[in-house]
Amino acid sequence: GIPNHGILRIGDTLTEGEDISFRGVPSFAPEILRRIVISDAMKAKKLREALRQLAEEGVVQLFLPNDGSGALVGVVGALQLDVLTTRLQAEYGLDTKYEQSRFSICRWVSSQDPIALKSFVDAHGSSMAEDIDGAPVFMASSEFSLRYDAERHPAVVFSDVKDYQRDGAGKG
Repeated sequence: GIPNHGILRIGDTLTEGEDISFRGVPSFAPEILRRIVISDAMKAKKLREALRQLAEEGVVQLFLPNDGSGALVGVVGALQLDVLTTRLQAEYGLDTKYEQSRFSICRWVSSQDPIALKSFVDAHGSSMAEDIDGAPVFMASSEFSLRYDAERHPAVVFSDVKDYQRDGAGKG
């Protein structure tokens, strides 16, 4: 195997000197968002490290709210939560539970106008997060809320798919 500490991701290509560039595997907006809770607060740092490693592997998506509240995990189906729970226990010795999040939808946000994007992020601080690459993510409580904000901020693009490229990571 190849030792990997956040350097390689699913979809990366290794060569022996050729300069090859492929589009990476895209990230899709999760169907389920949950706040993860650990039973032993003394293991919070270990949980953050474990979640980051598992997110890099593609087990879950990790969202870190800008307001400093606890991490949110995003998954496509409930089975992924079971896999996450099992792996956190077996590989990291962490007992965790999930809480319902007030958010049900997330979208990566971007804009050709950096001022418009900054204004949107600043105005929606408690509804903003960053993904594992540091890309801004808007968290909405409902489709209505998402449409409402999208209509009021036409310069901001709300995307349910994030293309991943090493040199373009985090640019939505």
